[in-house]
Amino acid sequence: MTEKSTEKPASKAKTRKAAAPKKAVAAEATPAMAPAPVAKATRKTAPKPKAASVEAPVAPKPAAQSAPSPTPPQSEPSPESTFDSEQMKALEDLSINLAKAAITAQTALASAVLKQPDFNGTPNGDPFQVAPAMTSVMTSLAQNPEKVIEAQTDLMTGYMSLWAEMTRRSLGVETPEDTTPKDKRFSDPRWQQNLVFDMMRKSYLLSSTWLNNLVSSVEDVDPLHKRRAEFFTKLVTDAFSPSNFLMSNPAALDTLLSSKGESLVKGMQKFADDLARGDGKLKISQADYAHFKVGENVATTPGKVVWRGPLFELLQYNPTTDEVHETPLLIFPPWINKYYILDLQSKNSLIKWLTDQGFSVFVVSWVNPDADLKDVTFEDYMFGGVYKAMSLVREQTGSPKVNTVGYCIGGTLLGVALAHMAAKGDDSVSSATFFTAQHDFSEAGDLLLFTNEAWLKELERQMDAAGGVLPGAAMADTFNALRANDLVWSFFVNNYLMGKDLTAFDLLCWNADQTRMPKALHMYYLRKFYHENALSQGKLTIAGVPIDLKNVRIPVFEQSGREDHIAPPGSVFKSARLFGGPVTFVMAGSGHIAGVVNPPAAQKYQHWINELSNAKGLPETLEAWQKDAVEHKGSWWDYWAQWLHDKSGPMVPARDPSKGKFKPDMDAPGSYVLVKS
Repeated sequence: MTEKSTEKPASKAKTRKAAAPKKAVAAEATPAMAPAPVAKATRKTAPKPKAASVEAPVAPKPAAQSAPSPTPPQSEPSPESTFDSEQMKALEDLSINLAKAAITAQTALASAVLKQPDFNGTPNGDPFQVAPAMTSVMTSLAQNPEKVIEAQTDLMTGYMSLWAEMTRRSLGVETPEDTTPKDKRFSDPRWQQNLVFDMMRKSYLLSSTWLNNLVSSVEDVDPLHKRRAEFFTKLVTDAFSPSNFLMSNPAALDTLLSSKGESLVKGMQKFADDLARGDGKLKISQADYAHFKVGENVATTPGKVVWRGPLFELLQYNPTTDEVHETPLLIFPPWINKYYILDLQSKNSLIKWLTDQGFSVFVVSWVNPDADLKDVTFEDYMFGGVYKAMSLVREQTGSPKVNTVGYCIGGTLLGVALAHMAAKGDDSVSSATFFTAQHDFSEAGDLLLFTNEAWLKELERQMDAAGGVLPGAAMADTFNALRANDLVWSFFVNNYLMGKDLTAFDLLCWNADQTRMPKALHMYYLRKFYHENALSQGKLTIAGVPIDLKNVRIPVFEQSGREDHIAPPGSVFKSARLFGGPVTFVMAGSGHIAGVVNPPAAQKYQHWINELSNAKGLPETLEAWQKDAVEHKGSWWDYWAQWLHDKSGPMVPARDPSKGKFKPDMDAPGSYVLVKS
């Protein structure tokens, strides 16, 4: 015990002695202050921890004997100090608006999810049959590795050239003129002015073109599988364009910053409105729909509803000349749309223009069917539509014959009716004109991709769920998908990412005014014409009568559109060759709508005429026809009107719709066209 008691103090003493130099070092680190005295250690009292904090400070040494104090380190300026008050306010507004936009979008999406209907039945994960189509393409490529290697080499060569160009440009070296094909998505000059965005643009175009070309290069697969693979590959590559994303679109970003985020708030409100308008499904607005009202500033050509039935209203238009041709003109528009595409505004109304040329014009305005008409058939539309309308026009005018026009599927229906009439010996039609109409569907447009059996079953399911009719929005979505860049993504960017106001465009307002279609009629049309191509193969029978277009020997005028993706000119040309009489074929510039609705006063586009084939008959192929075709500037309407004058008989006093056999029920455009889907 004694030894232990004598060792502990010694140990403590050593510890304190070792600590003393540390305090001295600390004191030397601050020469302006004298070292504080150290309390003496005793065996009887323990050191007091607070002693140092209460001792009086020792006076500092004279300044002359001390080294100068080092300059205190300067703190980094706060981020706020780099912005002035106006910039800070702009950043604050931007942050608030970004939050508003996010909340608006999230609220709209949550509401849309709650509106989704319960799914009844067995889901079909691939109604478009994309997987079999892509499998066929991939299998073909796997069996031809040299083609893949060649494609990969081309891609890498393209990227090496692009990287070299971007490197030179970043160093300020002049680069060759941009040879990238023009693309409306990248028309804003900022895509080329900024190096980063130019790199995005060119790398995207290089990769997407490469992928689309690779899919198109396969040769040993089913043609329909190949077309389907090409279509959906392009659909995907179009969707992933950098122009479709806020952070990779320089125009959208500049708009976002210059508006302090208000553009995105406005855009997300438009997004929410379109979701609500589609009842939980995104229904992208394409125009200022409120600007146009049917009967007020579109579909305003004066006329009367002279007859109404369960399938259509018959409109007779007021004459604008003192005399008219004896033979009236009866127009059958497609039932898939509303007729007033031919009567938008006075400046581009085909109906108004025809009355000015001295024709008595009648138009069928199809009903917008509901569930009560779900069982109406193709034959019902032919007998209760085409046949009935022809009879009514003859009665109303006293003319023994009529001239007819069929637009799109209205033309398909008219062609079948004419063949049926020919088989029955009915010669009450003087001539037939077809606007972008198909009768041979072997080379039909991209709609052919939506007629496989799996998709037809999906359509039937949708129609059953809607009470036996195809909702108007369903067909509109299909047409929009056929031209996704123009009808989907351009509006997605302008409406939602940039918050732009919609323009008042009459054609797009009409395009959004959809109609429903009866299940029985629509399924028959898709199966018999698109899926089976029964008409051109002589396999179609109506009411027990075989339908053969070779029996139609009246004069026929066929108009096609060079850029038509619904009824391609090659398909229309093959259809024209099915008729047994003289056929005048014209190819117009532009597509399915603008190629038709192109008044002479607009001085737009062009058209091609082949007088040699008009005299001697159509050659076997469109390519052969084009070799001798002559291009003419502007509209084809005048050329058609001259053809029609020769088929319309002598001039007679103008016919007042109010003085015919049938008394008018109401003014044009009637009531059927006003029914919304």
